[in-house]
Amino acid sequence: MPIISGLIVSVDAFFIGLSLGLQKRCKFLYLAIINTFLLGLCVLGFFIAGRIYERIQFDTDIVVGFAFIALGIWCIMQYLVSEYIKRSKERGEAERTSLKPIILVGVVMSGEAMLITMGITFIFLPNSTFLIPVTVAAAHFAYSAVSFYLARIERVKRIPAAVSHIVSGLALIVYGLMAIFVEFGI
Repeated sequence: MPIISGLIVSVDAFFIGLSLGLQKRCKFLYLAIINTFLLGLCVLGFFIAGRIYERIQFDTDIVVGFAFIALGIWCIMQYLVSEYIKRSKERGEAERTSLKPIILVGVVMSGEAMLITMGITFIFLPNSTFLIPVTVAAAHFAYSAVSFYLARIERVKRIPAAVSHIVSGLALIVYGLMAIFVEFGI
């Protein structure tokens, strides 16, 4: 069950890879670096979760649920705000080539993967294994790599960038709701 959870909640990486693939300046090497960093944070999150769990006096499912809902809302809001800022600039201004958005996406995706690892570890403690961070990281890499290459296909390039960001945020919100519903037995 922890492995299946890792595969399910990593689906948002598909849309992140899609949004990176739609950016012409993004290379596959950048995606590989992001996912290497992501693996390190997943392993760190796994070890941190075990230590935190011992000190928490209440059920962690609710905390995990609300954390994922907040992260999903933040992803959607961050995209909407960045689009608003981009459109409010003067149209005649030349767009500078910057790696800042790619780095920001990598940090957000890695932090989200760390929280996913911690959440799954919390839910399945004390029976959690090292397969949790490995599964989460591998699923993130596989989903984002496949969608990165799909984004280079002509038909996929027609998909608006908003779809990938909003669906990614909604996937996190749905996982958060599932964690809360598990707690209440719904």
